[in-house]
Amino acid sequence: MSFLRRLFAPQKGSGSEIVSRKPVGRFRVDRVLRVIHRQVLIGEVLEGLVYPGYKVKGRKASPIMGIEREHRKVDFAVAGDTVAITLEHEIPCEKGEILEIYQS
Repeated sequence: MSFLRRLFAPQKGSGSEIVSRKPVGRFRVDRVLRVIHRQVLIGEVLEGLVYPGYKVKGRKASPIMGIEREHRKVDFAVAGDTVAITLEHEIPCEKGEILEIYQS
């Protein structure tokens, strides 16, 4: 397949590919909620930094749409923060599960 065909060919999958190979953070899930057709994970950032646009990976992956701390939208979260993360796609996860955060 030529370079241009590969470049402009329709992409397969959900668009939630992990670009980086090494996780930039970890997140422990305390609660899983559904708010207005979106999945929201409440829990603690165990390591690293978390920004909107990064991807959460457990059994599946999903981009992070937004982060809230104490009911206020924030630009990022650091280790030790208890936050609510709104995901673009629903992923299977449960209380106590540790998810990895990857830079997109």
